[in-house]
Amino acid sequence: MKDVNILAIESSCDETSMAIIKNGCECVQLTVLTQMDTHAEFGGVVPEIASRMHTENITMVLEETLTKANMTMDQIDAVAVTYAPGLLGSLLVGVEFAKTLSYIYKKPLIAVNHIAGHIYANNLEKKMEYPLLALVVSGGHTDLIIMKDDYVFEHIGGTLDDAVGECYDKVARVLGLKYPGGPNVDRLSLEGKSTYDLPIPMNDDSFNMSFSGLKSSIINLVHNEEQRGHEIRRADLARSFQDTAVDQLVRKSELAIKKYNIKKMVIAGGVSANRFLRNAIQELADKYNVELSIPRMAYCTDNAAMIGAAAYPLYLKGEFADLTLNATSSDELY
Repeated sequence: MKDVNILAIESSCDETSMAIIKNGCECVQLTVLTQMDTHAEFGGVVPEIASRMHTENITMVLEETLTKANMTMDQIDAVAVTYAPGLLGSLLVGVEFAKTLSYIYKKPLIAVNHIAGHIYANNLEKKMEYPLLALVVSGGHTDLIIMKDDYVFEHIGGTLDDAVGECYDKVARVLGLKYPGGPNVDRLSLEGKSTYDLPIPMNDDSFNMSFSGLKSSIINLVHNEEQRGHEIRRADLARSFQDTAVDQLVRKSELAIKKYNIKKMVIAGGVSANRFLRNAIQELADKYNVELSIPRMAYCTDNAAMIGAAAYPLYLKGEFADLTLNATSSDELY
């Protein structure tokens, strides 16, 4: 079978990214143009600015990707794009650009769900083997998924309120840390000790999780301490929060491993870049002799390589989109 080169486009939030992925597992070239410094001035992503910057940069990102790969569009077999979920304006820029390329160069168009992309990023390390357990952790999702085959997703549990990544960002703001919050909380926690008594969320036998109460307890704690004129031990509070948040993810993953007799597991989503979480899940996997896959850092956060990897099984199945494809800010994968 001839090699299949997929040009993938990712623009769901504040990164304009393109990649060329060979056979769903080899990254020929990855280009990521981040807007992080621009949005840091506002303490978070401003949707209108993000979509405008995508529009300004997307042609340049395509040219850089093809040039560095030493390839032309004639060598591309299909165009893949993130259509959901994400910021609608940002998604629209990528979708319209992908449809234009598909039409002009007569290439099949593949619509990829952003969360599927995060999961399939693991194929860029080693091809996933089924059945497996996927722990999806990001700014918008916190879920436990059983996969029995390609694109067969069984949702067994997840957060009932805030996603873990969102909780990290809110806690970072309370602690006075700059955007992006998650990595800064992770770094600060390494300097502290778990000395604050925080509530243990969802301490039950379900696969469901909750982060809203944990977030609120920290907001209230900081407010009350400031009212009393007490100093907040920021590093200790960051560590206490991170211990509690990660403990919940580990506890729920352990329940799933035991109930479903899991032998293979993957972590997916932006929060999978968190070093504390990576170490904790690795310890859990070692405890139960589970083969664990975690994407390298470059493939954890939003990037087009993961979209190309997720597009490949759809290419093999002939599941192509047409030019009526539209972006949507929310779409369920499972």
